[in-house]
Amino acid sequence: MPIATVNPANGETLKTYEAMGAEEIERRLQLAEATFRTYRTTSFVDRARLLIQAASLLEGDQDDISRTMTTEMGKPIKQSRAEVAKCAKAMRWYAERAEELLADEEPPESDVKDSGASRVRVRYRPLGPVLAVMPWNFPLWQVIRFAAPALMAGNVGLLKHASNVPQTALYLEDLFHRAGYTEGCFQTLLVGSGQVDEILRDERVRAATLTGSEPAGRAVAATAGEMIKKTVLELGGSDPYVVMPSADVDRAAQIAVTARVQNTGQSCIAAKRFIVHTDVYEAFAERFVEGMKALVVGDPMQEETEVGPLSSERGRDDLEELVDDARRSGAAVLCGGHQLRRPELPGWYYAPTVLAGITREMRIHREEAFGPVATLYRADDLDEAVLIANDSPFGLSSNVWTRDEAEVDRFVRDLEAGSVYVNGMTASHPAFPFGGVKRSGYGRELSGHGIREFCNITTVWQGA
Repeated sequence: MPIATVNPANGETLKTYEAMGAEEIERRLQLAEATFRTYRTTSFVDRARLLIQAASLLEGDQDDISRTMTTEMGKPIKQSRAEVAKCAKAMRWYAERAEELLADEEPPESDVKDSGASRVRVRYRPLGPVLAVMPWNFPLWQVIRFAAPALMAGNVGLLKHASNVPQTALYLEDLFHRAGYTEGCFQTLLVGSGQVDEILRDERVRAATLTGSEPAGRAVAATAGEMIKKTVLELGGSDPYVVMPSADVDRAAQIAVTARVQNTGQSCIAAKRFIVHTDVYEAFAERFVEGMKALVVGDPMQEETEVGPLSSERGRDDLEELVDDARRSGAAVLCGGHQLRRPELPGWYYAPTVLAGITREMRIHREEAFGPVATLYRADDLDEAVLIANDSPFGLSSNVWTRDEAEVDRFVRDLEAGSVYVNGMTASHPAFPFGGVKRSGYGRELSGHGIREFCNITTVWQGA
């Protein structure tokens, strides 16, 4: 895949870049290693000062970088601006809390005495250069939620961003440099996916984090395993959205629309499978379909647009194949499908779509639909709802709508997911750990758990 900015709203190639050669990659790896030796010794106060400065610069750049993101991957402009604000918030959160999150820990005195020590501490020390392989769908947020904690922990970052968002990738490197970080603290590697393996095998790269597809995760995990390097993987998701009879059905249906089409449905944590108790199925389905039909599809630069184009022609083709397979196998199309409400649009648009009558034989039951396509399931009781929800290779997040606390307890106990959101939609926040189970990956981002993922957890034992 070429490294290029191709506007998904019209298919126009705006800018192309040459992949970095071996000599430039080597220079940057040397720089990362050398910079880490000194940056690792900086104080939390100095690190926080730099990160807060980067956050302030980002806020000042909000309009320009929002337009860049929308141009490169099609995100509605309002959502781009919200992404910028979220990134600045996370940067400030880690700047203010990293020292506390990584403070030395002291075991109970009884255990210290039992070990024969006068003092024992657990210290969190940085690992070194961390390679981040990041996706296009949240081109700022995915990077910042790695970079902010990694830099505050004393690591340095090497970013291999998605090939269709090169201008955003280069902006991020420039942002940290303007904030006062030395050149080697955060570097963008303009390389293709085929170059990742060699970079990851380099001894100077100490760990890796990847957000992306399952095949990409498998490749990085395999190489990292062979080289015995720590990895964090956030892969696909096909999150369930369960609605029980005690729920506020109107509210659940309203939020369901947003939960499905956030980022034009191109989000790992977007709700995708809507599992509704039979007692409220018809009422929910009617309201949900009405909401999906009412969405404004159009130019992502327009303020009123709620659903923009998919990021690529291949992405739209993949989505169409999933919907066609379901239709051929008997699924009912309640709205959308191939009937675009704005057929004159030249880009890679796909109408918000709702499918019902899904069976296990359909591909869309097992595969992630990355776009504004929702699947509706009917469940006779809680047990069947849990069974359908867990019948997926993924386990990123989940959403449950019920006012029954006993049902809440059951869902929290039994749903196979990294998060359970009750009476609301999944959303990431810097204070809460984020990640999944099963084929959605392993490890956690954000919160104290996220900042400690790329630390050497060191036991310091002192004798009498």
